[in-house]
Amino acid sequence: MSFDFNFKKEHLAELIPGNKKVEFWYDAMCEILPKYGITTSRRVAHFISQCAHESNNFNSLEENLNYSEKSLLAVFGRYFGPGKRNAAEYARNPEKIANYVYQDEFRSSKMGNTKAGDGWLFRGRGLKQLTGRENYTNFGKSISMTAEQAAVYVATEKGAIESAAWFWNNKKLNPIADTDDVTKMTKIINGGNIGLADRQARYSKAMSVLGSPVTLKAVEDNEDNDDVNVNEIGTLRKGSKSDGVKMMQAALGIAADGSFGPGTEKALKAWQTKNGLTADGVAGPKTLEKLLG
Repeated sequence: MSFDFNFKKEHLAELIPGNKKVEFWYDAMCEILPKYGITTSRRVAHFISQCAHESNNFNSLEENLNYSEKSLLAVFGRYFGPGKRNAAEYARNPEKIANYVYQDEFRSSKMGNTKAGDGWLFRGRGLKQLTGRENYTNFGKSISMTAEQAAVYVATEKGAIESAAWFWNNKKLNPIADTDDVTKMTKIINGGNIGLADRQARYSKAMSVLGSPVTLKAVEDNEDNDDVNVNEIGTLRKGSKSDGVKMMQAALGIAADGSFGPGTEKALKAWQTKNGLTADGVAGPKTLEKLLG
């Protein structure tokens, strides 16, 4: 099976601007996507637009755990602070952080990380940030690999594409991709509507570039994130509620109520733009480092 439209490397280059490995990504997509039935212009447009949003145009392929002490307290407040572990002992040590916050013995939501070192070995990788031994094991079985072999594979272009396509297939996203329902697609992928406006804009552009323009009703991101544990994923974003959000709001000079809503997102985007960071309204390690000092 191959694509049922003329998919060119130049198309992909337009949809992941600034990426320096377009040729590698294009070759990987041509090999992998047809295996999962992602062959029509709509399916490919949805796949690229969603993955490009999640990975900063296919550039962020591994979870960034290089947190300062203040950032650890802000993002992983349930693990560090008074009566818990000392954040200073973990700061700037990504492997040590992962082997603590991602090990099952320290978590309420399990990831299958039961062996020493699993947290680091099975940290988030790929276009969809495959995380945890359980997910790596299930993905590995589908392509005749062990979890450990899959961890190496996902760090490659082919593996990053295939792990995302595997997720896509498990979630039965092809039938949804046959429609223009970006909202439903985002809900299944993200658990809410975080980044919906950007995802929709990317999809519209992708369809235009691939020769099948669509007209979509304009949308705005909302706070429908009930299915996402926004305090467990290593960032502060819309929907988060924590003392860490209070720290961030205070640094932004806005009301520090600990609830990350549209006003906080707007203020954060403005601050990111002013400080030369990607204005995505999400506070990860780079943003928190600069914001919290």
